[in-house]
Amino acid sequence: AIYNFKGSGIQQLPLQIGDVVHILESCEDWYKGYLVRHKGSEGIFPKSFICIKEVTVEKKRHTENVIPAEIPLVQEVTTTLWEWGSIWKQLYVTNKKERFQQVQSMMYDLMEWRSQLLSGTLPKDELKELKQKVTSKIDYGNKILELDLIVRDEDGNILDPDKTSVISLFHAHEEATNKITERIKEEMSKDQPDYASYSRMSSSPTHSLYVFVRNFVCRIGEDAELFMSLYDPQKLTIISENYLVRWGSKGFPKEIDMLNNLKVVFTDLGNKDLSRDKVYLVCQIVRVGTMDLKDSNSKKYTQGLRRPFGVAVMDITDIIKGKAESDEEKQHFIPFHPVVAESDFLHSLLSKITASKGDSGGQGLWVTVKMLVGDVIQTRKDYPHLVDRTTVVARKLGFPEIIMPGDIRNDIYITLLYGDFDKYNKTTQRSVEVIMCVCDEEGKTIPNAVCLGAGDKPVSEYRSVLYYQVKQPRWMETLKVAVPIEDMQRVHLRFMFRHRSSQESKDKGEKNFAMAYIRLMKEDGTTLQDGIHDLSVLKGDSKKMEDASAYLTLPSTRLHIENKAATLGRNSSIVGGLSVSSRDAFYISTLVCSTKLTQNVGLLGLLKWRMKPELLQENLEKLKIVDGEEVVKFLQDTLDALFNIMMEHSHSNEYDILVFDALIYIIGLIADRKFQHFNTVLEAYIQQHFSATLAYKKLMSVLKTYLDISSRGEQCEPILRTLKALEYVFKFIVRSRTLFSQLYEGKEQTEFEESMRRLFESINNLMKSQHKTTILLQVAALKYIPSVLHDVEMVFDAKLLSQLLYEFYTCIPPVKLQKQKVQSMKEIVRSNLFKKQECRDILLPVITKELKELLEQKDDQQVQEKKYCVELLNSILEVLSCQDSASTYHHIQEIMVQLLRTVNKTVITMRRDDSLISHFVACMTAILNQMNDQHYSVYIETFQTSSELVDFLMETFIMFKDLIGKNVYPSDWMAMSMVQNRVFLRAINKFAETMNQKFLENMNFEVQVSVKLLS
Repeated sequence: AIYNFKGSGIQQLPLQIGDVVHILESCEDWYKGYLVRHKGSEGIFPKSFICIKEVTVEKKRHTENVIPAEIPLVQEVTTTLWEWGSIWKQLYVTNKKERFQQVQSMMYDLMEWRSQLLSGTLPKDELKELKQKVTSKIDYGNKILELDLIVRDEDGNILDPDKTSVISLFHAHEEATNKITERIKEEMSKDQPDYASYSRMSSSPTHSLYVFVRNFVCRIGEDAELFMSLYDPQKLTIISENYLVRWGSKGFPKEIDMLNNLKVVFTDLGNKDLSRDKVYLVCQIVRVGTMDLKDSNSKKYTQGLRRPFGVAVMDITDIIKGKAESDEEKQHFIPFHPVVAESDFLHSLLSKITASKGDSGGQGLWVTVKMLVGDVIQTRKDYPHLVDRTTVVARKLGFPEIIMPGDIRNDIYITLLYGDFDKYNKTTQRSVEVIMCVCDEEGKTIPNAVCLGAGDKPVSEYRSVLYYQVKQPRWMETLKVAVPIEDMQRVHLRFMFRHRSSQESKDKGEKNFAMAYIRLMKEDGTTLQDGIHDLSVLKGDSKKMEDASAYLTLPSTRLHIENKAATLGRNSSIVGGLSVSSRDAFYISTLVCSTKLTQNVGLLGLLKWRMKPELLQENLEKLKIVDGEEVVKFLQDTLDALFNIMMEHSHSNEYDILVFDALIYIIGLIADRKFQHFNTVLEAYIQQHFSATLAYKKLMSVLKTYLDISSRGEQCEPILRTLKALEYVFKFIVRSRTLFSQLYEGKEQTEFEESMRRLFESINNLMKSQHKTTILLQVAALKYIPSVLHDVEMVFDAKLLSQLLYEFYTCIPPVKLQKQKVQSMKEIVRSNLFKKQECRDILLPVITKELKELLEQKDDQQVQEKKYCVELLNSILEVLSCQDSASTYHHIQEIMVQLLRTVNKTVITMRRDDSLISHFVACMTAILNQMNDQHYSVYIETFQTSSELVDFLMETFIMFKDLIGKNVYPSDWMAMSMVQNRVFLRAINKFAETMNQKFLENMNFEVQVSVKLLS
């Protein structure tokens, strides 16, 4: 029903908005049917008051079950609105105005979102985000209205307690409570970002900003170039490549096909970029035409000059950080600010302007902006309606936080900073244009090596923006040079300086008055260092400036001149008709973003080790002092070099330890928090690029050597780093063995298994060692051994591996490192190994024994130890609940016999306000729930005497009574409380049967019970 219908006649059925009716007949403007919630109420009602919904009808014998065809979340929203609606009316009646308005606002939100869910038009990413918003709002509303807590699965669907294990249900309740607590904190702090999008953004290491240029409104009358980029106003720096849009003089893009397709994704943004205090989206506008806009109609004036026109700035900090709504439909207007004076350099103008200040007269840019999660590949997958193959990609100036193996890049960014040019014998200051090109050693220009911005075709030469008669022009223009790696050694950048005149007749006669150059690579094979370069300005014959043999012998930077201790006069250092000017200056900055070119001599020596094999040992040792950032940037090449060294010396062990130590250093680097995102890169390398088939033998040999030295109590400096890197060492071992096995069809499997067994024996020897130096190593072994299981299991028999683990834990003295043992066992339980019945048969007894000993210790245990124990036991029960009951029968019995009473006693002795009480009660409930009738019978038989049995039954019944009366769970955990009470009731029934039997068989039993009850 979509309206209230009072129903005046006897046959008419009164309806309220939201009532669900089952229609039986239809006649003209009326339906006949009955209310689904009250089938006895039947009658007629108008068609116009009803909205027909699709349903599926399930027939079971004589009953029909009507199930709406909507997605479950829509049904939940409907039910929630019904429930909140009645509370909302009560709030109005009791005059609770503030809460009334709050509930009303939440209901309006839910209604709007319900409509969006029903529309079926939302893209996948938005639908996922909307579902998170809806469930978050429902859970928050239920909490403040003191309704029952709703527990959900990962997709937001309500969990069915009958189909969910007790432990999963408990964890779901905990998670739901934590989420709502976070949500309440957010609601109290109004300037917090939207929860769903913020949590998604903060969890990803890479982000992208999607920008769609809808229109550019500006009265220019000449062609224009729009350079859009991201800008940090506090550091006064551009942080991304430029996106270049060429705009025609008639008010349309130069390429008319691009009219509704001016889209760009600024990618590679990391969490550091998101945490910048301010980020602006800026657009620098350059007009292309005459020197003065007023002269544009006359043919006698020079055409094609790039002149500064203005900038547009938008503060996108809140969008970047996820605080403001990020919607691809919402259009933003970015006002245009024109250049007023010649000294208004475009980059300087950016720092003067803050968004939305000053009147732009309606001139500016219309854009749509949306923050996307993930890199380019991920965004194409998740946002196909926004990002496709035609969308331009503008990368960050610098590397992303993760460099994937396939991301091969060789970009050199050149920024023309500023110059200082003397007018010499001229009466007015020069209007200097810089012409840059990439040349080979003969001075020939390399075609299409310069790119002005993303989305633009590469060009052979670049002409700077022209500032009219300015002595110290500040260009701050960034462009990209892309040259094949093999040509890098022989190329250089050449900058020509020319005075430009507004009169075409004069301009034709102008020649280059000076030049500068810089090589991209140094003599030692490393790339030009990042940063500012003070270039020498060379003057002389303009033809000689194009002759590479004339200028390449001169120093390229002023630093070189000072180093040579040259005293500079006006025309000193004359070589081949060119001289270094002391009155002119020119500065550029460079940034190398290359996964193939390094600026580090030590790393270069290792990567090109074959050129100087005599320095191999020195270069391997030097790797440890190379900056971590440089190593991870060249991760694939460095690892390839290490394993090539190992393979090419396969018949000797000369470099094995050095290569192993270098490998441990690299793995250790990636474990560092700074580079932790490179884990995915290392994983990808191992699976897709690693190819050393014999490496496993050498890696296992060095690892065993280190373990044996340490277990004897001798000094072995790299062993702790090695244990921390164990997971990836074994990944390399397993991958190498797998490749060897595929190549030689399973050859040497017995030898490999024997080597693996001996390796584990060495680990066990370390665990048995009583030397003081080994304690720290034993703790590390317990922590890191579980991480290798997933990989080892692929090439090694699971049952044999379980036996080795059994020996690993049993060889540690009983009371030694108990806390660490339990933590280590928890990781074992979570592995795939524990899911196999034959492995559990071996491992479970040693785990239950450890748990029993730790829980039954008389001295006051620390909270942390109890927490580890209950987490381990819960993990075991969780695994068992997911397995086939036949395969887990004996395992449940093992836990029941060894631990049930211990857990019960722990619950009895714990205070009700203890933070762990709910965990232990959930654990006890799970054990009782997973016990079948046979288990109960077996358990009763484990008591040797009637007295022991009576003690157990009495303490259990009193405990149940106490827990049902004083619930350990929060009051809104209704589902958890119901499950607990249901399990307790079943247990009471089972134990009652036992008591009846014993009562009938043995009168003495009755006496004991009576005595206990009286006492």
